[in-house]
Amino acid sequence: MSNTLTKADIIDEVHERTDRTRGEVKKHVESLLAIMKAAIVRDHALLISGFGKFDAYAKKVRKGRNPQTSEAITLEPRNVVVLRLSKKFRDELN
Repeated sequence: MSNTLTKADIIDEVHERTDRTRGEVKKHVESLLAIMKAAIVRDHALLISGFGKFDAYAKKVRKGRNPQTSEAITLEPRNVVVLRLSKKFRDELN
């Protein structure tokens, strides 16, 4: 099982690196996430230079199947968000 970085982990890491209280850091992290969410909802995109771009788009109604029964089903339309890593970050990963 892999380790997953959580919001609490981010708060702890920033708290250790700064002279801010854990409460202040939590408030700032939550504010940043709220700004990011609002930008994606409003503009359907969020670009963070050197990291990547979040794009939101609508998926149309489509055919699918239930993997347990192989029954054909109709998948309802929904909105999804994808992250496309920047070239710089992709290069760092590879």
